[in-house]
Amino acid sequence: MYQFFVTEEQIGREFITITGGDVNHIKNVLRMKPGETIRVSNQKGQDYFCKITEVGEEFIQADILETEAATTELPGKIYLFQGIPKGDRMENVIEKAVELGVYEIIPVSMRYCVVKLDEKKQQAKLKKWQALAMAAAKQSKRSLVPNIHPVMSYKEALAYALQADVCLVPYENQAGMEGTKASLSKIKGKRSVSIIIGPEGGFAPEEIEAAGERGEVISLGKRILRTDTAAITAMSMVMMEMEMEM
Repeated sequence: MYQFFVTEEQIGREFITITGGDVNHIKNVLRMKPGETIRVSNQKGQDYFCKITEVGEEFIQADILETEAATTELPGKIYLFQGIPKGDRMENVIEKAVELGVYEIIPVSMRYCVVKLDEKKQQAKLKKWQALAMAAAKQSKRSLVPNIHPVMSYKEALAYALQADVCLVPYENQAGMEGTKASLSKIKGKRSVSIIIGPEGGFAPEEIEAAGERGEVISLGKRILRTDTAAITAMSMVMMEMEMEM
């Protein structure tokens, strides 16, 4: 069943009206007809199972058949802070993190980031990254679209990350998986977890020192992982811990 997202204004008591780019996608790409069923979410955790009743030039109308609370979301929120990587690695992180259940992704400008984005480039990247998050949310049947936050400095990001119940900081020089296991066990029953991932060049000494003062510095194993692999690995670990509570 195909997935679409709408705003609250598009949801009526008995039917939902889909507008914008999804109209062309439904009509001309998927070639859906009246009578076919779709899944619609309001981006806040409410799902609607609907039947298309009218295919107009600029809108799709679908009757609401059933309503249910989100069933594909995690019981807690995961905030992923990603040191901006080069090439298309950020796109890979966004796509996979959304599939794994991330709540928000925060790009972070760090000392060893190779990529430096000016204001104009940031705006263009954010638009592209948010569209990618939307596509990944549809594909993985999410009930909300994770927000891609504007780029933060490391100082700003660390202050924001430490507001979560648990803040995990995977670090290539941290030894021992027992410590990782102990840190992950702290997630049980918590409502929010932050994960801070360094860029290709890793954390600067002062960055990891600041993070270690209040965060949980952990190991992801004996091997050195690429930044996007580290993000996906850490996301998977946290997702598993949260899923086991459900």
